[in-house]
Amino acid sequence: MSVEGIGDVADAGRKSGYAHLAERRLPTVGRLVAAARGAAAVLARPTLWPARRGRWQPAPRAARRGAGGRLRVSTVSLDPNSFVSGPVSPRAADMEVLFLVSGRAHLISSGSDGRMRSAAELAPGRARVVGGSLGGHQHLVNTGEEVAVVVRVTA
Repeated sequence: MSVEGIGDVADAGRKSGYAHLAERRLPTVGRLVAAARGAAAVLARPTLWPARRGRWQPAPRAARRGAGGRLRVSTVSLDPNSFVSGPVSPRAADMEVLFLVSGRAHLISSGSDGRMRSAAELAPGRARVVGGSLGGHQHLVNTGEEVAVVVRVTA
C-alpha cells in the first residue's frame, strides 16, 4: 500500500493554493506580555491615562506603538470601589494579558449562575494571562483607595 493516492497525507506540510487554508501564526504569550509591559511603561505617566473612567478604550498611540502585528492594546481607568465588565473577547480563540499600571485591582470570575468562582489580585509588575470564562462572567474591580489603571493586550 502506498500513500501516493491519499491527497491529505501526500500534501501534508505543503503550502495550499487556497487563501482560506493559509497558516495563521498567533503571537506567543511572551510577545503579549512584552507588549503589555511596554504599554504599561509608557502609561506610567498619568498624563496618558484614559480620561473616561470605567470603559475599555484603545490605548494612546504611544502605548500601542510597541505592540506589533495584530495585537490590540486597550486600557481602562477605574475609580475606587468601581468595576468594569471584561475582559471579554469577541472570539473564543483570542488570548488576553492584563497588566496593572497603577493602583490595586482584582479580577473576579463568576459562573453563569452568579456565584463567584475565583478572585485573583493583579500584582504590580506581573502580567495575568486571561483564559475563557466558560459561560461565566469576569469583572475587573478596583479594590484600592486610588485610581487603578490596567492595560489589556489581545491577540
